[in-house]
Amino acid sequence: MSLLEVNQLKTYFKIMRGYVKAVDNISFTLEKGEAIGLAGESGCGKTTTALSILRILPSNGEIKEGSIMFSGMNITKISDEKMRRDVRWKGISIVFQGAMNAFNPVYRVGDQLVEAIMLHENVKKSEAEARGKKLLELVGIEPSRFSNYPHEFSGGMKQRALIAMAISSNPSILIADEPGTALDVIVQAQILKLLRELKKNLNLSMILITHDLSIIAETCEKTAIMYAGKVVEYGSVFEIFREPQHPYTIGLLAAFPNIKAAKTRMKAIPGFPPDLLDPPPGCRFHPRCKYAMDICKYKEPALIPDNKGRSVACHLMNK
Repeated sequence: MSLLEVNQLKTYFKIMRGYVKAVDNISFTLEKGEAIGLAGESGCGKTTTALSILRILPSNGEIKEGSIMFSGMNITKISDEKMRRDVRWKGISIVFQGAMNAFNPVYRVGDQLVEAIMLHENVKKSEAEARGKKLLELVGIEPSRFSNYPHEFSGGMKQRALIAMAISSNPSILIADEPGTALDVIVQAQILKLLRELKKNLNLSMILITHDLSIIAETCEKTAIMYAGKVVEYGSVFEIFREPQHPYTIGLLAAFPNIKAAKTRMKAIPGFPPDLLDPPPGCRFHPRCKYAMDICKYKEPALIPDNKGRSVACHLMNK
């Protein structure tokens, strides 16, 4: 049994005009010590998937169908109290994007770490303080900075402190939502190195959410390429990056700059993602796909596995 199994998950948002199908029937698995990257354009359902796993959707969001199995329990069915007590922080934790605004500016960073630890662990304040200092040291921050205020931390230090808070209760899975957002490339590289080290040293499983394919290539073993609330290609990072099969994946990789190749104009994917309030019939990518056939306009392709453990949702695979 996998550590995490997302099965046919559907998460919709109710608005006045109907339901926005933000995540529409996706499946993937995560093993112990493994990292999976969720990639795709903005609005494809990556963050909604993470919020669904932690059951922290906004009030108009709802898991309509499917299951999320974590350590053998279906966390879509358990009570809010059990979810809060046994799953969030202790089982699955998250680092949200936007570390600059993650900390309360009028409280010391160390006090906020201590608060998080004492909220989820039955420990004394002195023990929580000692653990907080060790956590800062683990993520590369001098324990002497424990009493600093957030404005005294750089952007990279805030991101590290946020990661320290996320792993304070020894979770099995760490979700990182755009961990390099608003950071320069040097600091981003340091954060990615830290995540790789934590994954190895703590045997963490990770879900990495990003639109930057190079981050997934550096950090993950598997990837799920998402488009318009669907997984269109799923499998090992090596196989998908070496030989992408779905036209959308091919387009994403072609649009990514290659500093080693000859200087050429990047090839943008034409058109725009569909309105998920009323997505197109058939394959949701067909209005933008140069390989689209008649069948693509009315029949949705299934996510079909090949003999290399990769799955692709494209009618071209069935020709």
